[in-house]
Formats: sequence, C-alpha cells, structure tokens
Amino acid sequence: MRLHGKTAVVTAASKGLGKGIALKFAQEGARLVIASRNEANIQATAEEIRNQTKAEVIALAVDVARKEDIDQLVHTVQANFGALDILVNNAGGPPAGSFLDFDDEAWQNAFNLNLMSVVRVTRGLLPLMMKQKSGRIINITSGGVKQPIPNLILSNAIRAAVNGVSKTLATELAPYGILVNNLAPGRIDTDRVRELDQITASKTGASIEQVKGTWTQQIPLGRYGEVEEFANVALFLASDESSYITGQIYVVDGGLLKAY
Repeated sequence: MRLHGKTAVVTAASKGLGKGIALKFAQEGARLVIASRNEANIQATAEEIRNQTKAEVIALAVDVARKEDIDQLVHTVQANFGALDILVNNAGGPPAGSFLDFDDEAWQNAFNLNLMSVVRVTRGLLPLMMKQKSGRIINITSGGVKQPIPNLILSNAIRAAVNGVSKTLATELAPYGILVNNLAPGRIDTDRVRELDQITASKTGASIEQVKGTWTQQIPLGRYGEVEEFANVALFLASDESSYITGQIYVVDGGLLKAY
C-alpha cells in the first residue's frame, strides 16, 4: 500500500497504459479520478477497478484536447478532494504518417492533444500540489523523444515539446517539493501499438506477425512489454521511493532504444 491515503488523477485511463497505471495505483491504496473521452468505457473501467481493489474511483468523460472538458476535471478534483498528490498526464497518440501526409489542422490537433493537454491539466491542478508543497507529475510520452520513430512525425515532434515543458517545470517546482518526470514506453502490448503494427503491415504488405517479428528482433529482451511492467515504473515514480528524482525521462522498452 505504497500510495495509501494519496489522491491520483490519471487521464486516458479507460484502456492501455492509462488503465494499467490507474489499476496499479488503486492496488497500492490510492483514491482515483480517472478520465477518458468515452463515457461508457471509462465508467466500465472504474467499476472494474472498484471490484478488484475496493478503491474510491471517480470517472469522468473528458477529451483532454478540449479546454472545457479539462476545466470540468479540475473542478471535480477540487470539489471532491481539495488536494492532489499524483498527476499522470496521458493521451492517445496522434495519427501515424510522414511529413507530407499532414496539413495545418492535423498539426494543430496533435498540438492540442499531446502538448496543450499536459499544459492545461497541469496548470489547472498544480495549485493543489503547490498548496501542500508536495506532489508527483508523470507525463506519458514515447520512446520517440529519445530516438525518432519512423512514420510518427507528429508524435516525435509534439512529445519532444513535452520534454521541454517537463524539464523546465522540474526546476520551477522543486522548491515546492513537486517532482516532474516523463515516462516513455517502447513496444508495450497495447491497442495503440497493435494499430501501428497494422498500419505498417498494410503499407509494406507484410503480415502482422512479420511486423512484430521485425520489432522483436530489435529488442534485446526479445519481446513486447506488458502493461503491468510499464505501470510498475509509474508506481515507482509516484511513490516516496522516487524522492530524489526529477526532470528525467524513464524509457521502458526492453532495451530497444540505442541512444544514450
């Protein structure tokens, strides 16, 4: 129960990495506010987490690309808890494609989804952490911030900007006891990664098994990661055990990236 008595917000939590993190936090004793765009999906996830852990869970339909929805999330946390210990900024990835595939609207949508969501959610909830002079902010990005991933120009560019925000915030918020770190997944077995593998297969004419095999050959541990393995690192960064770590990027990828 490393998070007993703590309150956590996890966005994009109805499935995949966000759901895995929310479940892990609940298992460790946290109270949760979880959000996702689909009302039915996020309510189902909340019920599943309650049934497994008996944790207190509030679920909201929130599109983190919309300021109005974020305002609702902030109000809910303030009204129900009045405090916040852990914030996990997560969002779905922008479309796959190369530079000439995208117009200004696509770039603006990616900007709102993956950068402004972090800015707006953090800005709205940060006063709660500053008031208590403690907190953890964990931004879910991508291995592409260390080593650009082919056919993911939008993600490579926009998520790199999140690194700039996080590194700056880590310095600004250190006097308040608030730690800011980024958590970057590699090939974790989620719907998003399966979708990307399908896109690659369609473009190249290879089978899904061949695409996955090509990636697996590049991963020293020889397999895709599991959601729980990723969530374990999020738990570490959310816990008191990470008390001397801020401004860092943790890559969870089985050794895939070759960059220092």
